[in-house]
Amino acid sequence: MSQEISEIANPSALGGAWRKLRADPFAFACLIFISAMAALCFLAPIAAPYSYDAQDLALSASPPSTSHWLGTDQLGRDILSRILYGGRISFAVGIMATLVAIAIGACYGMISGMAGGKTDSAMMRIVDILYSMPFTIFVILLMVAFGRSLWLIFVAIGAVEWLTMARITRAMTLDVKSRQFVDASISLGQSKFGIMRLHILPNVMESVLVCATLTMPSVMLLEAFLSFLGLGVQAPLPSWGSLVKDGAEYMEDAPWLLIFPSLFFVSALYALNKIGETLSGGED
Repeated sequence: MSQEISEIANPSALGGAWRKLRADPFAFACLIFISAMAALCFLAPIAAPYSYDAQDLALSASPPSTSHWLGTDQLGRDILSRILYGGRISFAVGIMATLVAIAIGACYGMISGMAGGKTDSAMMRIVDILYSMPFTIFVILLMVAFGRSLWLIFVAIGAVEWLTMARITRAMTLDVKSRQFVDASISLGQSKFGIMRLHILPNVMESVLVCATLTMPSVMLLEAFLSFLGLGVQAPLPSWGSLVKDGAEYMEDAPWLLIFPSLFFVSALYALNKIGETLSGGED
């Protein structure tokens, strides 16, 4: 049992993730890049040269210049400023919806794994049924039925992204539950809630963290898709998805409206995916 207990006393999931990222220079550079980009976006009211809705019709669809580094859109609004403000929305949706998915999926998976038997089987059949549903259509129906507020976007996307998290957490719970230290805790009268809090949760945290880093770019892509359909954030408030949608409409006459938002969006998604790929790798 001492060997089992020593395994449970490994450094925290955050510590393990930090070591993996430091061991991969490119992944660590991606972490610095995405952190700097997120900080710049969240500080948009300070960092952006103009307000996201400031118009100058005399500069309608102007190319990049010294006064507007990335040009202006069809209403004369500064593209760089709108990209930074749009990044606030895209990152906020990614973070908040991922947190919703983690909260639902991790709790559901741990409860299912700890319950076992028919309860576990029934809970996972529910997950299987939900997996067969067209999730994008489900999100669209939610937003059409309840409105298109930013908070609903967080909840709606998070509510359909928790299924993979639930499966991973359940599998980890079943693995940890079969170990000797859990049997010892049960024999000492520890409740199932106590076992989940003291033994299951610390052991599944690293897998949850990895899943979260891979869920966030997926969530941001889904938000961009909804914005592209006109169901995301509403004008004049921008997101990267709505900026790409607007840029696609003027692609021939003003290609910078599509190129620059797309570069920011693609680079952020690539960095997040690289970080998730590194964290999901084995120990060095």
